[in-house]
Amino acid sequence: MTQLLSSIHSPQDIKEFSLAELNQLATEIRQRIIEVLSVNGGHLASNLGVVELTLALHKVFSSPEDKFIWDVSHQTYVHKLLTGRNNRFHQIRQFKGLCGFCHPKESIHDHFHAGHAGTALSLALGVAKNRDLTKRQEYVIPIIGDATLTCGLSLEALNNISRELKRFIVILNDNAMSISKNVGAITHILSRLLSNPTTNKIYQELDTFVSKIPSYGPILSQQGHKITESLKNLVSPAAYFEQYGLSYIGPIDGHDVKKLIDVLEGVKDSSWPVVIHVLTRKGEGMDEAIKNPVSYHGAKPFSRDTGKFLPNPTTKPTFPKIFGTHLLKMAERDPSVVAITPAMSAGSCLDEFMKAFPDRCLDVGIAESHAITFAGGIAYGGKMKVVASIYATFLQRAFDNLFHDVCLQELPVVFAIDRAGISGPDGSTHHGIYDISFLNAMPNMIITQPRNGQVLKELMESAFSWKRPTAIRYPNLATEDADEPLKERELGKGEVLVEGKDILIIALGHMNATALKTRALLAEEGIDATVMDPVFIKPLDTDLLCRLLLTHSKIVTIEEHSVAAGMGSIVNNFLMRQGFNNVQVLNLGIPEAFIDHGSNQDLLNEVGLTLDKIAKQILSHFNLKSSKALQV
Repeated sequence: MTQLLSSIHSPQDIKEFSLAELNQLATEIRQRIIEVLSVNGGHLASNLGVVELTLALHKVFSSPEDKFIWDVSHQTYVHKLLTGRNNRFHQIRQFKGLCGFCHPKESIHDHFHAGHAGTALSLALGVAKNRDLTKRQEYVIPIIGDATLTCGLSLEALNNISRELKRFIVILNDNAMSISKNVGAITHILSRLLSNPTTNKIYQELDTFVSKIPSYGPILSQQGHKITESLKNLVSPAAYFEQYGLSYIGPIDGHDVKKLIDVLEGVKDSSWPVVIHVLTRKGEGMDEAIKNPVSYHGAKPFSRDTGKFLPNPTTKPTFPKIFGTHLLKMAERDPSVVAITPAMSAGSCLDEFMKAFPDRCLDVGIAESHAITFAGGIAYGGKMKVVASIYATFLQRAFDNLFHDVCLQELPVVFAIDRAGISGPDGSTHHGIYDISFLNAMPNMIITQPRNGQVLKELMESAFSWKRPTAIRYPNLATEDADEPLKERELGKGEVLVEGKDILIIALGHMNATALKTRALLAEEGIDATVMDPVFIKPLDTDLLCRLLLTHSKIVTIEEHSVAAGMGSIVNNFLMRQGFNNVQVLNLGIPEAFIDHGSNQDLLNEVGLTLDKIAKQILSHFNLKSSKALQV
């Protein structure tokens, strides 16, 4: 059998494909995705589920003239394979390789560098407005998921869709199989009949004619609207979307290429905006991914033969795992502990908590702003101990809620900020390297970061005694977790891990492990360094810092955060305000730039936060003698 995928260099190449060839190509694409992701990891189940849909879109429409705007864009691997990127696909999510999301710098077929949910409808409406103002004629096609509709931004966009908007086709990719079974085939038949563009056009023309009948016209027209709306309410979601000005078509089998092509061709001449409801199955074509769509959403490397995940290279637990396990223990002994998560229960390791206490572990969907304000409401009155578990990259979306509904109200919500630091293969849309900057601007906010699992548990146990909004930030990395008695952490108290006399190294969180190794390397040069773990970024332990400054005139700060407004900036501000004018400072962190994707180690090397590069920068900055080993 001819290998079709290797012959595809642009979407134009599939325009003349027969139905049999499209189905063969779908099989080859699934094989290619499974082959590469078994090694690289990545968004597996969602991409296996959109193969036929993506083929149909590229068959019917003409990218890049017609604009495909993918919500989140984690499901665009098929799109990449059809738009000339197959020969680089084996490097997806790798350092200097293809991005795991859409990226305009990568291809003219990608229009926005997306990574967060709920943006596609708003972006698409803006693109359509730009098109209409400049008198162009292309189609604008946002592709959204069923979970997108839990995001407030999407609802705001729906509220702004005009009934007069043309060449605007929303694809609702529903991979949750959420159509109720008790209405069965009637749903499929009647929803298509009632919502078909041709049927709607006939109805609209009849409605226009009837409404012109003297005296009785408006009454007859109104009754016709009511009858049509009532029927649609009984058998389909059509009425919901049509309240927003969209004509509803569906549900459509998302794995039937012919049916998809027919429907897409059928709406091209529609005079109003359309939503096409497509049912797909996450993991289609791979049994393990179908059985476990959550686990195989963001898949780790796995065996191509069995589909089973490969063994973890380390037996150490991760920070999120320690967090989830310990929070469950806290909840078991304290019925006032409540956890909130915006659609991240699995990634944040809250699933066991949710099973044990479903009334106290609450997933609010892709609704970060609501999650934070909701947490503030539960914390009101001081009787409940509320933990809002959220990724650092997603906390950015709830800035105002954090300020207005928690900090301003002086509510003691504890924010467990997961994925704080470089987020490796996910890249610039997901790196958690900005949260210290905006959290530090919040009055009443406490910011802390543990260096290991033991300190994380101690901070979790102590946080509610401080009775203020508290952010505990940590990365998704393996760490040490000593099984030792937990001590109470005093607010704003740091620690000296090793005391020296020549240089003071202040390292944040997990970077203390690198700082201690750097100290050993510097010791070979006869340089004796002190390593301080501040534990608290805000409030900083100024008493300890002042004591250390009596014997140290050279300071190095190390953090896996934007150096422009992170811990180093806080230390610099303290030195300036206290008049330590003779102190030399070197701030090491993430440069003020958008950092691309790759392994954590590759990216740390790129930004100069590996052991050898840190040592070299210290020796160079303070004009200290360098060894031959460090010059290599």
